[in-house]
Amino acid sequence: MKALIYDGVETLGYRDAPDPIPKEGECLIRVEAVGVCGSDMHAYLGHDARRPAPLILGHEAAGSIVGGTRDGTRVTVNPLVTCGTCPACESGRENLCPSRQIISMQPREGAFAQFISMPPSNLVEVPTNVPLAKAALAEPLAVSWHAVRLALEALHPSADRRALVIGGGAIGLSAALALRAMGVLDVTIVEPNDGRRAFLNDTCGEPAVAKGEGQYPVVIDAVGYAATRAAASALVEAGGVIAHVGLGEDRDGLDIRRMTLQEITFIGTYTYTAQDFRDTAKAIFDGRLGALDWFQARPLSDGAQVFADLRAGTVAAPKIVLNPWP
Repeated sequence: MKALIYDGVETLGYRDAPDPIPKEGECLIRVEAVGVCGSDMHAYLGHDARRPAPLILGHEAAGSIVGGTRDGTRVTVNPLVTCGTCPACESGRENLCPSRQIISMQPREGAFAQFISMPPSNLVEVPTNVPLAKAALAEPLAVSWHAVRLALEALHPSADRRALVIGGGAIGLSAALALRAMGVLDVTIVEPNDGRRAFLNDTCGEPAVAKGEGQYPVVIDAVGYAATRAAASALVEAGGVIAHVGLGEDRDGLDIRRMTLQEITFIGTYTYTAQDFRDTAKAIFDGRLGALDWFQARPLSDGAQVFADLRAGTVAAPKIVLNPWP
């Protein structure tokens, strides 16, 4: 099969790779669409020790089952593989499973390839009227769905239903969509990049500003840098909630004194539960997350240039979805 392989810092190769051999009980998936995630970019820049080269990256995938009784079934892929038997899994918090694996991290190769192998429990069937490129957005949308759900569960019942999202990439935009799907209609996105901010306003119809002002009951940090944590600390109102989903850098930024004195809740959020993923997929299929027409489609063979463009900051669209087939 053809695959896009991470060979080292800022180095990707498009070439032949061994076809995956499904483990007992797993399904072979012909990948039809796979999104580029911020974590793929972190690996590309050499910032993720969990993704050493050489490795096939990519985990936001949708495609069709090959062989078996479900041959041809269109599916979107939950890339988080868990044990299913630990206390976290049995309590519905699979994302905290101590033996969790995610494709695109060793020992599981990723989906920047023509085929992957996955357990059937990680597959959600996609209706025929939903394009697989949109179904591939289930993974980043589920990340934000999970973060928003946790934030709203922690919010005091008397608080206003307003939210600020820091970062207008795929996770930030997805958080805004999830907030509205869960009944929070007053949502503002902070995005300093002029091109991306214009795209959010003009193409996505999302209120986006260059800098946050005022205070909000809910703040979603979809970037995760010291500067954005500092902004979240200042922009969340007393008694409010910060949901931190970005993984930009791991130090500094939070105003712990203000958070303590103002009883601000901080929640670190990672991936999603299996139920979050299924709920997100259903929301996509039902149209509750909008038209989802804000991604850019490009061939997997163009992957090295895609990453270079993302590195240069010249991509306005919040998401690029790659097609592995010529």
